[in-house]
Amino acid sequence: MTKKEPDKRLSRNKALDLPKVVENDIGKVNSTLDMFSTSQAFATARDKKFNMKKEQDKAETRDAEWEQACKIPESSSDLIVITKVKKLGAYIIAVTQKSPAKFRSVFVNRMHNLCLDALQDMFRANFIRQDSLENKKQREQYQTDAIIKLKMLGYIALLAENAGCLLTRQLKQISIQVSDAVNLAAAWRKSDDEKWREKEKQ
Repeated sequence: MTKKEPDKRLSRNKALDLPKVVENDIGKVNSTLDMFSTSQAFATARDKKFNMKKEQDKAETRDAEWEQACKIPESSSDLIVITKVKKLGAYIIAVTQKSPAKFRSVFVNRMHNLCLDALQDMFRANFIRQDSLENKKQREQYQTDAIIKLKMLGYIALLAENAGCLLTRQLKQISIQVSDAVNLAAAWRKSDDEKWREKEKQ
C-alpha cells in the first residue's frame, strides 16, 4: 500500500504563512525598460514590429533633467569649463532629488560637494592673475584640485549607479560631462603654461 501524499492544495482550512513585513528590495524601479514598456505593449496589441534596440536607445538618450540643466543661462564672462561644471552641478542635483534616503550621506552629498568644490576652485583660479611665478603656481594648484575633484566625482557616480542610486543613462550623462570638464580644465592649464612661456621670452 502506497503512502498517501500530503495535499498541498490550499483550502479554507489552511492558513497562509504571510510575512509581517514585506521588504522593498526590488532594485531600480525606474529602469530603462520601464520607459518603453508601454510602447512595446501598444506594438504587440496592434500587431506591429517592435524595435527593442531602437526604443532602448531612444529611452537612454532622452534625459529631461539634462535638458533642464542646459537651460541655465550662460554668462559671457564665464569660461566654457566653468559653465560646463555649473550645468553638471544642476544636473546632479536634479537627478538625485528623489534618491533613497539611505544613499544621501553615502553618495548624494558627496557628489554635490565635489561638484561645488570643483566649481569653487575654478572660480578661485580664474581670479588669480599670472603676474608672478607664485600666482601662477597658486592658479595651477586650484586648476589641479578642480580636476582631481571632478575625477573623484566620476568614480563616486559609478559606485552610485552600481548601488542603484543613479540610473545607467544618468551615469552615462555624468561621465560624459565630467570627461568634457576635465579635458577643458586641462586645456585651460596648458593654455596658461603657453602664455607664461611666451611672457618669459619677452
